[in-house]
Amino acid sequence: MTDQHYLPAMGRHWLLPLYDPFTRLARVGRVHGQLLDRADLRPGQRVLEIGCGTGNLLTALGRRVPGIEAVGIDPDPAALRRARRKAARRKLPIRYERAFAGNLPLPDAGFDRVLSSFMLHHLDEEERGRALGEVRRVLRPGGEFHVIDIDATPSGTGRMHRHPLVAAGVPERVLAAMEEAGLTGVAQNGRDKARFGAYAFYRAEK
Repeated sequence: MTDQHYLPAMGRHWLLPLYDPFTRLARVGRVHGQLLDRADLRPGQRVLEIGCGTGNLLTALGRRVPGIEAVGIDPDPAALRRARRKAARRKLPIRYERAFAGNLPLPDAGFDRVLSSFMLHHLDEEERGRALGEVRRVLRPGGEFHVIDIDATPSGTGRMHRHPLVAAGVPERVLAAMEEAGLTGVAQNGRDKARFGAYAFYRAEK
C-alpha cells in the first residue's frame, strides 16, 4: 500500500461508526439483494468485491449462497476490521484484504464475478479507468462485472449534485468508462430510487 488518497465510506474517517446504521436506515440491504439477483451467483464460484467497506454486501452473499469463495478489498483498514468481525461472528469464509481497486494484489483471470456497490463514484476519472482495467484483468473469460452506483442524472427540478465525483456518476459516463477498459456486453440493467436518491445497475463481461 502507498499513501494514495481515498474517500472513506461516509466521506470522513470519524463518521465510519455511523455507516452501518445509515445503510440500515436507507434500506441498502434491499438494494444489495437486487444486485445479487442480477449477478446470478452459484456455489463454487469465486467472487471479488472492490470497495467492500464494512462488508455488508459480501455478508449478504455468504448467507444467501453457501459454498462461494469471496474476497473483499478496500483501502480503509478501519472498515476492513469491521468487515472481518462480521464474517467471524457469522462463520462466513470471506477473505478481506487492504488494497486499492486500481492495483489489485490478485492473479489474472481468477474470478467468476466482480461486484461493486456504491464505490465507483468515489474514484476520479483516471483512477476509475485503472480500477476497471483491473476488473477486466482479474475476471475469467466469460466472467461478469456487476455494479450498483449512484445515478447522478439531474432530476426534473434541475437539481445537480455538488460534489464533482458524484456529479460524474451519470450512466453514459459509467458505460463509456467500462467500454474503454475493454469490457464487453456493457449495459445499464436497472434503475430505482431509495431514501438516499437514485441509483443504477450496470453489467459487463470479459
